[in-house]
Amino acid sequence: MPTTFRSIQEFEPGQKWARLFQQFWPSYRRWYLQEGEQARPRYLTCLTALREHLPELVPTYEKLVQLAGGGDLAARFLSLYCPTPYMTGCSQAVWTRDSPLLIRNYDYSPRLWEATMLHSAWNGRRVIAMSDCLWGVLDGINESGLAVSLSFGGSRTVGNGFGIPLVLRYILEFCDDTAQAVEVLRRVPCHMAYNVTALDAKGSFATVWVGPDRSSVVTSQPVATNHQQSVEWAQHAYATSSLDREKALCDYLNDPAESRERFVARFLKSPIYTSNHSRGWGTLYTSAYDPIHLTATCMWPDQESPQSFTSYDENTIALSYPAT
Repeated sequence: MPTTFRSIQEFEPGQKWARLFQQFWPSYRRWYLQEGEQARPRYLTCLTALREHLPELVPTYEKLVQLAGGGDLAARFLSLYCPTPYMTGCSQAVWTRDSPLLIRNYDYSPRLWEATMLHSAWNGRRVIAMSDCLWGVLDGINESGLAVSLSFGGSRTVGNGFGIPLVLRYILEFCDDTAQAVEVLRRVPCHMAYNVTALDAKGSFATVWVGPDRSSVVTSQPVATNHQQSVEWAQHAYATSSLDREKALCDYLNDPAESRERFVARFLKSPIYTSNHSRGWGTLYTSAYDPIHLTATCMWPDQESPQSFTSYDENTIALSYPAT
């Protein structure tokens, strides 16, 4: 499947974002209504939840809704409050032996990926992040050196809360370090189970297990795949090789001969890199975030796209994945 990956820079919400909305809204609309419109919360419920839990984001949300045309359904979707359930694969790990680095693989269907990296400054702080749901974050870094990424937590339980990409957007917009990110993850409700890894410029890191039916658990684990303390959904864990990927990453990190460069390269090879695109769990990209040098690099087995806050290149890259 041919896919075009693009890097976009737009410091204030504007026409570049509006064009993204117009491109992806038909697909997102179908996804959002997959369970029927009545299954999704009403606009006032969404706005009330945003004002209660993520109030600093509300002005940006209102600008984006206006750019999207101001429609009721688009406004409800963009709140990312109680969205349609969705599950990904993903592996992520923190390298701290010399210069810290957050590395992750995003495993999902290429048909459901925006393939967009956005450099923005919507709330005065510059952010470079992989976009999801048009303003959410799959992984990214801010100019304070705080980097975050997410992986599915391996539970089918769905509850009242936000889609985790919006929580990551909030963290990058308003948090300076890992400690502040952890506090957000402790207090903001999420609609499904996810593992969020945060790393800051001081080398402080945490992996936080969140879910709608549990209190957030803050761990010092440098590795996260697609389960939390134990496997809850055996079929999903087996299909995505969650335990095998976790063990492999831990083994690499515990090897005293492992180097930073070789560890990053591991993400581009089996068993961390997966080619299960036909089943919807193939690796779509590898990203590496350096909180000291403030760089964000997207990688594939045969090419890469390095970016930074001082040198950001708006470009496109032609990619191809097996048909799904």
